[in-house]
Amino acid sequence: MNREMLMLVDAISREKNVERDVVFGAVESALAQATKKLHQGDVDIRVAVDRDSGDYETFRRWHVVPDEAGLQLPDQEILLFEAKEEMSDIEVGEYIEESVDSVPIGRIGAMAAKQVILQKIRDAEREMLLNDFMSRGDKIFVGTVKRLDKGDIIVEAGRVEGRLRRSEMIAKENLRNGDRVRAMIMEVDLTLRGAPIILSRSAPEFMIELFRQEVPEIEQGLLEIKSCARDPGSRAKIAVLSHDKRVDPIGTCVGVRGTRVNAVTNELAGERVDIVLWSEDPAQFVIGALAPANVSSIVVDEEKHAMDVVVDEENLAIAIGRGGQNVRLASDLTGWKINIMDANESAQKQATETDASRKLFMEKLDVDEEIADILISEGFNSLEEVAYVPISEMLEIEAFDEDTINELRSRAKDALLTMEIAKEEGVETQSPVSQDLRDLEGLDPELIPKLAEAGVNTRDDLADLAVDELTEITGQSADDAKALILKAREHWFAGQE
Repeated sequence: MNREMLMLVDAISREKNVERDVVFGAVESALAQATKKLHQGDVDIRVAVDRDSGDYETFRRWHVVPDEAGLQLPDQEILLFEAKEEMSDIEVGEYIEESVDSVPIGRIGAMAAKQVILQKIRDAEREMLLNDFMSRGDKIFVGTVKRLDKGDIIVEAGRVEGRLRRSEMIAKENLRNGDRVRAMIMEVDLTLRGAPIILSRSAPEFMIELFRQEVPEIEQGLLEIKSCARDPGSRAKIAVLSHDKRVDPIGTCVGVRGTRVNAVTNELAGERVDIVLWSEDPAQFVIGALAPANVSSIVVDEEKHAMDVVVDEENLAIAIGRGGQNVRLASDLTGWKINIMDANESAQKQATETDASRKLFMEKLDVDEEIADILISEGFNSLEEVAYVPISEMLEIEAFDEDTINELRSRAKDALLTMEIAKEEGVETQSPVSQDLRDLEGLDPELIPKLAEAGVNTRDDLADLAVDELTEITGQSADDAKALILKAREHWFAGQE
């Protein structure tokens, strides 16, 4: 049987033009699958085949996991302290192995073994084709519609297939078998059977790549597309920048008689494209992004990363766009939250904010309305600004002398400190969170109110949580949440050491 196996390996290797090691790996996998059927539970089996003699050994193995993590897969895992009883120098992540009886080739049948092996070979061939395709560095997948698969479209290019999900299609398109399709390669997922290349026609990256192909100046480095925002099939905006003063970025992307931009529009089912000049000045960039609307004034709030844009009544509908499309695309393009308002709304909002700042300064700084209004007129809106803006800037306020400025800064700092102490005391007196949880190493104090709100008040409450439950409560990453849960569980295992 060993000789027959070697002959089978050599025959398949020659027939499929793949390395013998790949075929041996398939043989080992087939034998391991057959052996698993003889054991109860979801055991982990490893088979090692000698490449020269064809002899093989079979092992059952257990993955070594940290004591505090517990056993997630009892048939395949072993805690570190138990593993050390068998191998004192073993570490987490390694394996404990035990030799078991090997399954004879005859038990699984030559045909069954061959089928498993051939499937492994097909997988290897598929991976080779994918690697060859991806090594070309293409960003756009060009192929024809082969079939529909649960609402997705399978696109074929040679012997490689891509998957265009319904959510990544352009809504008004109706693609049929045999239609030629171009789409952006977003990722390769080898776990998907048949069509592992994930495609998109709605992603902003697709439009950027189409312009790159239509506008040679982009490939040459003379122009750069800084950002793109799309409402697929309807309208889009791109922001362009010229690295050469002799090149007009907008005109170059439009092309002679609109040939370049029309080529992109035609590929995207008539999607209209606004080409915007990118600017380092966020306010100027937003003004350009809101075109064709004319902006009267703009107020930038860097702390909230938002802008209040004032337009006259004639431009209000244009700035907002049908269904809010224009302002939404402009916001996506620039990365700023944009609030469109007319002059009356702006004046009302400004008056409300001024009243709030005036009351804050009069109450917390113990000053009269005149001094509060001077601070507001000079652009101060918060206690933090009064306390920590460089004193050189405050000395430029003609209405205040140096002593007045120092007094205002001192009062602002005292007020901030008092507010912070009151806030902390409020948390301490209102929160039901136990001290043992508060003292847990690695627990950010800012998370305590979130835990309390979710009813997680003790260290054991935290230890009982699953990772996804904690991430939902705190907004942490999965890795941070897992580390915190493991830290909370440490006292469970303290007696075992």
